[in-house]
Amino acid sequence: MGRTYSSPPAGTQTVIDVLARFGRALADPIRCRILLALRQAPAYPADLADALGVSRTRLSNHLACLRDCGLVVTVPDGLRTRYELAGPRLGHALAAVVAVASDQTCPDAATKDCC
Repeated sequence: MGRTYSSPPAGTQTVIDVLARFGRALADPIRCRILLALRQAPAYPADLADALGVSRTRLSNHLACLRDCGLVVTVPDGLRTRYELAGPRLGHALAAVVAVASDQTCPDAATKDCC
């Protein structure tokens, strides 16, 4: 007999969607560097591009992804637009993820592309 699956509890799909967006954002090293830079302080795109050593076009694409994922927001500042993390809890979450991940080393990391 086959297994029967029940519907997930109410709200679970929303949580799964949020985690999937977060994972997609963290899947690229440049986006990770952007998030860590914005964790330190809000920044303008040109300054971020220079600090990270990437073209402004490439940075713009990554910022759009992070914005679409709901992780960064834009703040108008005169004729310029400043970027910052979507909220202070995101900065705390990034710090926690880095702390936990650096404390635990996957034994297969050197031989498998899992971590």
